[in-house]
Amino acid sequence: MEKRPIESLMHTTLENIRDMIDVNTVIGEPVTTADGSTVIPISRVSFGFVAGGGEYPRSQKPAPAETAENALLPFAGGAGAGVTVQPLGFLVTNQDQVRLLPAQCCQPIDRLIELIPQAMADLRKLMSH
Repeated sequence: MEKRPIESLMHTTLENIRDMIDVNTVIGEPVTTADGSTVIPISRVSFGFVAGGGEYPRSQKPAPAETAENALLPFAGGAGAGVTVQPLGFLVTNQDQVRLLPAQCCQPIDRLIELIPQAMADLRKLMSH
């Protein structure tokens, strides 16, 4: 079966998107700090893709040697893509704990829930002394 121009257009566009987005875009490269903690950036990646096209009749009459079977119709098409990378936060690990530090400001209740594990750890330390 003959390859259609739209297939080539879609293949090229999707290859370019695949090259832009890989696992390191979502879960970034770990960075080790001076105190031994490891910081891993985490992002949300969204993308959309659209392609379309078609073969259209010529406005001129085909040459006499061209028949309906072997005449190639002109192709017109296009493709588009959009990519959004939104930082969600940083996963911070050290010997004692793992924490998620959000990149965006959050509601007070979210911040309170986020602080509960740290408060519990501090309370345990106070009670063990």
